[in-house]
Amino acid sequence: MHPPATMSAFFARDYRDGLHRLARFKRLCTPEELTITEAGSECRVAVRWLHAVEAEPDAAADVTFAAILELRRRGTGRHLTPIRVEMTRPGPVTAVHRSYFGAPIRTSCDQNALVLARADLDLPFSGHNPELLNLLDPALAASLEEIEARSSLSDQVKVLIRRRIASGKPDIAEVARELGMSERTLQRRITEHGTSYRALLDEARRDLGRRLPSDGQNGIDEIAFLLGFQDTSSFYRAFRAWEGVTPAQWRSLH
Repeated sequence: MHPPATMSAFFARDYRDGLHRLARFKRLCTPEELTITEAGSECRVAVRWLHAVEAEPDAAADVTFAAILELRRRGTGRHLTPIRVEMTRPGPVTAVHRSYFGAPIRTSCDQNALVLARADLDLPFSGHNPELLNLLDPALAASLEEIEARSSLSDQVKVLIRRRIASGKPDIAEVARELGMSERTLQRRITEHGTSYRALLDEARRDLGRRLPSDGQNGIDEIAFLLGFQDTSSFYRAFRAWEGVTPAQWRSLH
């Protein structure tokens, strides 16, 4: 028996809809986040534990990988395999892993992630049940709202921006979708909190801009890229405006 949050995904319209339902309602079951990114012919589903200090246990990542693939295989009725699997564990992986995934497995990666064929997202689910979804969705959304109400909307938006900023300026429509609301609703709620999406984007970039130089792991050029700046000079100017010193001076002070 699946929990209601997972049932919602199994009764989705197609695999894309199922994945986004799984990602949206997963917080009702576990303190885990799924980030879905489509680019070119690939769809990358990354897994991250929320509020965790230590790395996600390998077994927990395996369970999530299995849930994502089980959703696809049961929903479409076809035994589909991923393009590749990315694991944070150092490896080597077991024969069981290689047999189950049937795809190349990379170890020592920055995140646990499944890379799927983007074309598979359009495959319809044979068990699509709009009537049941109409019953499940309001209750699931209400439960999710209770969880989200415990933290500031501005903080939630900045967290989502920080996770996506390296791939370019995070679009407000993308952030709104991850929060389960329309772009217009998100704009209105941000305004009600006395700020703007642009201001939150700048705050998120500044937060990362202060954190990354102090860890000493990335060069200044790399940090500028990770923060979405077009060139290092633009990053230097922004950092001076934020902190009154250059990134190199900040690094030496912290």
